[in-house]
Amino acid sequence: MRRSRFFVFALLAVIATGLFLVLDGCSSEKGKNADVAMKEMFPVINEAYNIIQENTVYQVEGDRLIEGALRGMADTIGDPYSTYLSKEEAASHRESLAGEKLGIGAEITRSGGKYIIVAPVKGSPAEKAGLQPYDEIVRINGEPLGGMTLQDVVKKIKGKEGTTVSLTIYRPDLGKHLELKVMRDVIPVKTVSAELMEERGKKFGYIALTMFGDETAAEWKKATDDMIAGGAEALIIDVRGNPGGYLRAVAKVAGSLLPDDSIFAYMQNAQGQLTPLVVEPSEKFSYDKKLKNIPVVLLQDKGSASASEVLSGALKDLRRGFIIGKVSFGKGTVQDTMELSNGGEMKLTTHKWLTPKETWIHGKGVNVDLESEQDKLFTEHIRFSTEVYAEGDYHEDISYAQKLLVGLGYAVDREDGYFDESTALAVHAFRVDSKIPTENIMDRKFFASLRERVENYRKDKKNDVQLQVAIGYVHHLLSN
Repeated sequence: MRRSRFFVFALLAVIATGLFLVLDGCSSEKGKNADVAMKEMFPVINEAYNIIQENTVYQVEGDRLIEGALRGMADTIGDPYSTYLSKEEAASHRESLAGEKLGIGAEITRSGGKYIIVAPVKGSPAEKAGLQPYDEIVRINGEPLGGMTLQDVVKKIKGKEGTTVSLTIYRPDLGKHLELKVMRDVIPVKTVSAELMEERGKKFGYIALTMFGDETAAEWKKATDDMIAGGAEALIIDVRGNPGGYLRAVAKVAGSLLPDDSIFAYMQNAQGQLTPLVVEPSEKFSYDKKLKNIPVVLLQDKGSASASEVLSGALKDLRRGFIIGKVSFGKGTVQDTMELSNGGEMKLTTHKWLTPKETWIHGKGVNVDLESEQDKLFTEHIRFSTEVYAEGDYHEDISYAQKLLVGLGYAVDREDGYFDESTALAVHAFRVDSKIPTENIMDRKFFASLRERVENYRKDKKNDVQLQVAIGYVHHLLSN
């Protein structure tokens, strides 16, 4: 059986051998007795399977019964991070951290029972074929979507590189159906974005990491080289909303910032034994030397979890960086993922990870050095709706819109989802400002314009309160 180490989704492959030795060396007499007892239970499991298959009035495929039993065993542990993954789910998890994805490059959502294109990725096959936001997918290769789940729809659209998928879409703006053929292709997944910024005569690099994936280390290397070459005197690292990823990627990022041979975290097994994790030696270039010495500020929030907490914990404990934002999520456990013969995987929590000062942050998070509240328009999840709401209606879509309207400066008396008179007046004022038909209703045009206004607001870094605090602190450091 091949094993791969996952942290959040996957653990560091470099230390996998050491963990194998720990796991293989942990057998005890108690464990052997448990194995014997389990083997004695196998006939009972087989008996239950046959009874269900032969007697239930509800037809259930045998494979689903087996998967249900596997899922039930994982659920019995009572650990939210220990779970059974079907073959499809396991593939999705692996793909989520891959350096590239195969498909058409479009975000799809389900709204009001319809499958809607949220947005095509810039330069993707979907954009080249002419797909637009709010296009409703009606058929895939001539097959209607009735009864399909969102996962089914996405699965049908995916396929082999170089093949085409035919989509019948309904475009509301035209009021008619269109037939589009989209060529499936490899879509690069970028996890690092960087910008050289200058404030009051001081240059610094802003680098955002959305997760720690396959290509993150290489992307980080290029981004930091560019920042240093451009004259950056400090770095702002943004891991807000970063759910984690491969620990090997964290090791390389941390290794570029910390002295060689630094311990950036510890692994602790069930017996309490600690294994130090040492940063990977950085390449001996002049840029790398500068990177290890320039001031570092890290931005985090409650969405910064697991692998991103390893980075913030290391920078904090080793006094290599100043942390601004909010306390992080607090995930201090490690999952060991093992493949099963049916193509699925069993993901189990097998270790804890601790910071360099041997602190377990699970359920607590990594504390910040300077707390900063974010603008509410940055924390509200952008939703998608094709429904129509008017005064007197009540819905969570209305509550969502009320919150965004308030954030944009419109006067609304309530945010509980009830469409009252003040909401109607705010909607009317917003529609006038957005140059869309001035009705006192929330419809597709209203939600599309609201989304665009909020996205444009977020793009302006001057509206990012936490980033502005970080910029102010960096300027303070460089001015002293």
